[in-house]
Amino acid sequence: MNKTELKGKPRLQVKYLTEVVPAMMKGYGFENVMAVPKIVKVVVNAGLGECKDDTKKFENAVAEIAAITGQKPLVTRARKSISNFKLRENQKIGAKVTLRGRIMYEFLDKLITIALPRVRDFRGISPTGFDQHGNYSLGIKEQLVFPEISYEKIDKIRGFDIVVVTTAKNNTDAFNLLKEMGFPFRTTGKGGNA
Repeated sequence: MNKTELKGKPRLQVKYLTEVVPAMMKGYGFENVMAVPKIVKVVVNAGLGECKDDTKKFENAVAEIAAITGQKPLVTRARKSISNFKLRENQKIGAKVTLRGRIMYEFLDKLITIALPRVRDFRGISPTGFDQHGNYSLGIKEQLVFPEISYEKIDKIRGFDIVVVTTAKNNTDAFNLLKEMGFPFRTTGKGGNA
């Protein structure tokens, strides 16, 4: 790609197009540019069951997710009533955001370069978070690692899940893609959660 096509694109997308694709073709045996795996979408999901009865706390949590991702979350609701959990059908229980395109690359760049290094005792993310279809999941224990969240304004520390969906056919290709993109995978030993 020439420089005029790359102008205005997010930094991580430029890295994918200029560095990752050639590296994957050379180092991992992909013969065609279109065969190289890519990131399709990122899903950020937060279960907010602890504040399902308090509207103000629920709205604060949804606003935090919107600030972190840069996109308005979809409020998820209970499908059926479960009396043991004091849950009624159609009750608000979580929030979910699906990121694609420019917002996805900007969010991943922020996650890799700013948020993950701010995690206490961070030694890398687990290389075992892949499913059998080349998608990677990781959990963030507290929203404070993102720069958009002010410590003074939060009412409770909440975590959420991040799922990176790729076009990779297997876990090895997905791991190689994310490693080339700059995801800080843990190399040896255990410990250090995100």
